[in-house]
Amino acid sequence: MGRAVEHPLVRGGLTFVAGILAGNALGYLRIALIAYLLGTSSLADSLAVAFGPVDSLNQVLISGMLFTFVPLLTERSGADRLRLFLRIRSLFTLAFGALSGALMVFAPRIVALLAPGLDEAGALAATHILQVSALSPLLAGVAAAHSALLYTERRFAPAAFHQAVLNLFTIAATALGWTRFGVYSIPLGYTAGAAANLATAWLATRRPSSGARPALEPAARELLLRPAPVLLYSTLLALNITVTRAYATELGSGTAAAFEYGMRCLAVPLALLVSPLSQSLLPELARLAGAGDAVGARRLVERALGLAGMAAVAGYAASVLFCEPLIRFLFERGHFTSQSTLLVATVFLGFAPSLIGWAMLEILARAFFATHRLWLPVGAAALAVAVNGGYILWMRDPRPAMLGVGASAGLLLGVLPLLARLRSQPASRGPAGSGQ
Repeated sequence: MGRAVEHPLVRGGLTFVAGILAGNALGYLRIALIAYLLGTSSLADSLAVAFGPVDSLNQVLISGMLFTFVPLLTERSGADRLRLFLRIRSLFTLAFGALSGALMVFAPRIVALLAPGLDEAGALAATHILQVSALSPLLAGVAAAHSALLYTERRFAPAAFHQAVLNLFTIAATALGWTRFGVYSIPLGYTAGAAANLATAWLATRRPSSGARPALEPAARELLLRPAPVLLYSTLLALNITVTRAYATELGSGTAAAFEYGMRCLAVPLALLVSPLSQSLLPELARLAGAGDAVGARRLVERALGLAGMAAVAGYAASVLFCEPLIRFLFERGHFTSQSTLLVATVFLGFAPSLIGWAMLEILARAFFATHRLWLPVGAAALAVAVNGGYILWMRDPRPAMLGVGASAGLLLGVLPLLARLRSQPASRGPAGSGQ
């Protein structure tokens, strides 16, 4: 037992399980508090369409930084690794700062795209929420750069407890600031949590500066473009949710909020399925690929995929059986009424099948990224968005129960090309071989 716990994959997985359990326990309290205060009101719609995409964007940036630069940093050691990290941090601080600035300046136009069904008052509230949240991508992205360095030393705790810290600060700010700031206390607390995460990661990586520059250092353009495939994949995956949420604003007041509550319910099993496996797989797959052990890399991916697939099917079955009573137990109090429970349950059941496709797609995509097959996952995510977009444009079914069908179908179909590619490789190559 002791020997198993000492294995890097097991130890990393246990760290992430602890972080995810803490994050989701606090995440439930955060969503329950929001549900109590807002229910499925029009103001809850404004919060969902402005705050939800920023949260998704931050996850995109974190995934992009980790899955791009952990393998690159792992290839180096000592002062050479530190110098590369400092260069990465400097470049992406500027890039993420520009992104946050753009969110603040163009918030009204962004809200018009994200929430075409909101009335004027709802759109104005969403714009202000987006502007208050806009600093968090800069903080989250720079913190992810620090976490990438920590990953190379198998120090996972700052990244594992990232969401727990965000939720804790959001809850505290909402509880303490609701009377004075109202709904804006939620993004204020979230941004403060992002700042706390950055401070923690910075302290964990603080060390003496390096001396002379290395003989060979990647150019700024190369470093800035390197995360492009991972960022594009993550953006397309998040776009599935953003497009669905935007369409929800056209289906009546409270539908976008109901979709957001349902998404948060789905995020718990998804995080438990994907994050411990994929995050602890990353450095191990990078190590195996660097050592040329393609057979070991493929076997590791197949074991993780099998485990995630079986757990996802079981999770979906449980969600179908217990969806409505669980939502009633978790949220039905304050402004969250029995009508809110029915609406959230209806929307959730249409989206629940995506748990299977999403979990398997994430495991496969991250495995391909870790072993330098960059564009296959992008194509799979694009297929998922195309299917969802096609469903929304051509079907336009006004029933909330059908809202998540396109996204669910798209994610399930997106798994197929990656799975086929993995299975088509000779056993001597696996996903670690050279290629796309």
